[in-house]
Amino acid sequence: MENPTTTRSSILRNSLILGLFAMATVGMIAITQQGTAERISEAQRRVQLSALNEIIPHDQHDNDLLADSFTIDDRQYLSLTSAQDAYRARNDGAVSAVILPVVAPDGYSGRIELLVGINADGSIAGVRSVNHRETPGLGDRIDTTKSQWVLDFNGKSLSMPVPEQWAVKKDGGQFDQFAGATITPRAVVKAVYQALNYFDEHRASLLQLGEE
Repeated sequence: MENPTTTRSSILRNSLILGLFAMATVGMIAITQQGTAERISEAQRRVQLSALNEIIPHDQHDNDLLADSFTIDDRQYLSLTSAQDAYRARNDGAVSAVILPVVAPDGYSGRIELLVGINADGSIAGVRSVNHRETPGLGDRIDTTKSQWVLDFNGKSLSMPVPEQWAVKKDGGQFDQFAGATITPRAVVKAVYQALNYFDEHRASLLQLGEE
């Protein structure tokens, strides 16, 4: 017959071993998650910086775009659902352009997240899509890896083309639609135009005019 004291000691020892094993496992998971989160964050930073420098190339600014960020939260023009970072490009301290986060809420497959760069004179420096679920081979042509369509925004402004021309050609505007896909480019054109309106209304604060 087994000694009750021995049985209790065995149970206690096994429980202690299991407890230590569980603690070690949790610790390893926490360390792994922390390391993974740091790698994901760094990867996201590189992707974001790449997109920013595509919109406003290195030779067109002398500051760190990621470091020169500010927060905006606008639903009326930019369709943001929460505060997001925007960025300023500078030359010799003066703001030469801003890059705004913009959402086209009415894409074919839902929200299309964009970055829209606008020069100090109100013209578009560049547009890039940063997140979307548009149909491969159709709506995903908003990506520069798929087509050059978004480059047609470069240099455009509120007055060029005139407001009624800020639409896809199917709607009587100036911008091309995609074969078999009109909803996606229509949503992006509208969102970019709204970004220009936001810039026009907030130009002084965005360019820090009159500030020390």
